[in-house]
Amino acid sequence: MTRRFLLIFLGGAALVLTGPLARAADTVRVSMDKNLFTPQVLKIKPGTTVEWVNDEKRTSHSVFFEKEGLAESDRLFPGESWTRSFDKPGTYPYRCGPHPEMVGTVEVTP
Repeated sequence: MTRRFLLIFLGGAALVLTGPLARAADTVRVSMDKNLFTPQVLKIKPGTTVEWVNDEKRTSHSVFFEKEGLAESDRLFPGESWTRSFDKPGTYPYRCGPHPEMVGTVEVTP
């Protein structure tokens, strides 16, 4: 799990506080690179927005929540992104439209 760090200096000593990255009202990033979603399984809290970013050099991708019956995102060319917010707990599998073997899951837990 990716962690966020807060470094506080107290009288010559450093205190490091850590916490989970995906708290409510946060935006977290999923990379699309080498025909993979990274992270492939993303665990978040309700109210979190996920941003998928195409980090490829030449290939386009999309984000397709096919099992929910939602429309596929537009094709994302290198450097482009697409976002979706998740308000309800549940498991949300998705795939890339043009590359069906490229799959990921968003798990929303209270």
